[in-house]
Amino acid sequence: MVRRGHLGLAGGPAGLVVTGAAPRAAGVRIGFPEIPDRVREWVEEVLGSPVAAAFEQVGGMSPGCATRVVTANGRRAFVKAVGPELNPVTPDLFRHEALVLTHLGANPLWAELLDLYDEPGGWVALVLEDIPGGHPDITNPDHGAAMLAATDQLTDALAGQAATLDIATSSDGVHRWTEAWPALDEVPSDVLPAWVREHASELESRHRELADAAAGNHLVQNDIRNDNLILRADGSLVFVDWGMARRGASWVDPLIVRLEWVEQPVFDDLVAASPALKELGDEQVTTFLVALGVWLAHRTTVPMIGLPTMDLFRRTESARLLEGARRRLGR
Repeated sequence: MVRRGHLGLAGGPAGLVVTGAAPRAAGVRIGFPEIPDRVREWVEEVLGSPVAAAFEQVGGMSPGCATRVVTANGRRAFVKAVGPELNPVTPDLFRHEALVLTHLGANPLWAELLDLYDEPGGWVALVLEDIPGGHPDITNPDHGAAMLAATDQLTDALAGQAATLDIATSSDGVHRWTEAWPALDEVPSDVLPAWVREHASELESRHRELADAAAGNHLVQNDIRNDNLILRADGSLVFVDWGMARRGASWVDPLIVRLEWVEQPVFDDLVAASPALKELGDEQVTTFLVALGVWLAHRTTVPMIGLPTMDLFRRTESARLLEGARRRLGR
């Protein structure tokens, strides 16, 4: 019989230090016992022993399980599994993550992929190295400094890694965000600030110039938030959840991590301290905030199967991004 635990943001077995901050993104997940028997049996085959304890995690938006498991022989691993009936898009994100992690191999900066379960058109599961720890707290200056330094290390480690990897690009993503501009009338007035609508023509023109700046052969993690980071007891950080990884420019991850503070004036200081973002330029940084903020506002009009908290997350993130842009533009 599997013993279940739900110990909050970073629950784990006895003796494992798992303190940390609450995740900013938290979906509604199934637990490890709810995934199909065939998938659980595969997990136990990979680990070489029956799962004796399962500790559910709450960060991230996937509706599938995200579970720290301990086997009868004491082996630990992290399991994430999802099927298309929970959400039709998430299985492909898991496949993408597996592709990227297989390409990268082992590194202390990310959790190693141990094995992949993939049913064509069906369930996908990943067994990953379990990283003891919790999420960093962005209000803690030491944690914030560690996040910035680790992202710089990650950017160096991923330089040129996507040159031979056939994946989507950051440039394509930025271009796709332009689809929001013709549909602004569909966005509720309480989601999109009036100043964006008033200056939409100018802002859209600037947005369309941004896609070229996002091009490059770096592999970018592209989804750096506190809930996609694990803080080890020694203060080092591990980047998890690579389902949104892209081929792009070296400035992408340094900017993404700084979005944790985007609505605060300190964001501008953090941008100024980054050589990659200084080279990109303040105008392009601000344009990125507007482009992503408008896209997320637009996406609040799109229903999401199995992701009941996504709408609020998009509203919150859009508001933060557009507040940062408003401050920088002096609107």
